[in-house]
Amino acid sequence: MAAHILAIDQGTSATKCILVDAAGRMVAKATAPLSEYLPLPGWVEQDAEEIWQSVLQAVQACLAQVSGVPGVQVAGVGISTQRESALVWQRSDGRAVTPLLSWQDQRTVALRDRLSTDAVEKMVRERSGLPLDPMFSALKLAWLLDEFDPQREQARSGNWCAGTVDAYLLGRLGADFVTEVGNASRTQLLNVHTGDWDADLLALFGIPRQLLPRVHASRGVFATADKLHPALEGVPVLSVMADSHSALFAHGGFEPGQVKATLGTGSSVMALAPSGVAHHPGMCLTIAWDAGQGPVLALEGNIRAAGATLRWLADLFEMPLDDAVELASRSASNGVCLVPGFNGLGAPWWDTQAVGLVSGLTLSAGKSALMAAGLESIAHQVADVIDAMDQSVPGMRKLYLDGGPSRNPRLLDMLAGYISRPVVQCADPELSALGVAHLAGLQAGVWDWAGLKALARAQNDVPSTLAAAEVAASRHNWSHAVARARLRG
Repeated sequence: MAAHILAIDQGTSATKCILVDAAGRMVAKATAPLSEYLPLPGWVEQDAEEIWQSVLQAVQACLAQVSGVPGVQVAGVGISTQRESALVWQRSDGRAVTPLLSWQDQRTVALRDRLSTDAVEKMVRERSGLPLDPMFSALKLAWLLDEFDPQREQARSGNWCAGTVDAYLLGRLGADFVTEVGNASRTQLLNVHTGDWDADLLALFGIPRQLLPRVHASRGVFATADKLHPALEGVPVLSVMADSHSALFAHGGFEPGQVKATLGTGSSVMALAPSGVAHHPGMCLTIAWDAGQGPVLALEGNIRAAGATLRWLADLFEMPLDDAVELASRSASNGVCLVPGFNGLGAPWWDTQAVGLVSGLTLSAGKSALMAAGLESIAHQVADVIDAMDQSVPGMRKLYLDGGPSRNPRLLDMLAGYISRPVVQCADPELSALGVAHLAGLQAGVWDWAGLKALARAQNDVPSTLAAAEVAASRHNWSHAVARARLRG
């Protein structure tokens, strides 16, 4: 019987499940789509029960592909999850008592503004490594408690649990009340220097310690996978990681200077943090993982809208998404810039007051120019983060890419031109699942560190074909459009 690893990637728009063999090859894959709910402008919610059911559906569909295939034995399970999204659930049965507030949700802007002073901003940044921003979980949990438990009676009683998606899913599996350290570092309640909850941050946001899970390393025995599928009875869950962190792990980004960008609904540009280097203020300091050797720090720039921009344009023009992307890829923007500040701008600006903006319109500009500008906006935003990261992570020679949009040749060409170095396209589209599979395999003994580093990674260097003058003009127009989107008064 050959050992295989089952990996679940619970994302914003879908839950994916893959089965990986001992050579690191993906032998089965399934996807279960998810809904998002927009009850008010700026509000983005998901249903926790729907997320759990999508996990079950993806696992079932993945394992069905190898049912009856001789020699397949699942040695362990890994779970990768979306980050920052937060909810509250009952300890007794794991049922949610609140909606899940998505990482995209902006309802807490007013709460952030009430808390914000120079001293508070400084303390939050120094302790958590993150800017005081509605993207992170602390403000979301404060809002949920104000709404559902204003006196914090349930929160202090021990009857309720709160946290990110990883803790919720582990709870549904019957695990101890724990959260993985990389996910915990995205809540803005964890001190990234100690790896534990910070009393001053808990007090600032009004979060009782009794409500939060114990912080756990990224590998170990978390639970058994019995509740996922009958075929997984007794199979241990051996690794948990945040999705973007898992993608860096799958790229083999084990050293500072290896930088990756995950392109999805939003985007995450991440690299391990060099020791002793002061980082750009537009970068987040976060815990990438703890693979058994202690927490490893990373620098990251978060972009709110990447693939979400293309979906918005497709909906606006009532087109299938694939058709919209194809039109964007073969069209020219002709000077049109689209700044997707739907919920403000993330790194390196961290400006919640920035607005969505289209500039450079002429009477000849139409649907195709807007589509092209939407695609360009993804490359421009990643390039803005790379410009900031270059000041913190010296020696970056290439940018490793993963996620759905990374399969678009036009986007890769623009991005390589905008950052003035090759980009590396990963042929494996499911990097977030693959990384957590690698870590689970390490825990299960399928690989050791040397074997993990030696795994074949399907990667392709892509240089740019853009002329320097074209790059300079496009970047100039973009910088002016961003300045307009951030204009005050």
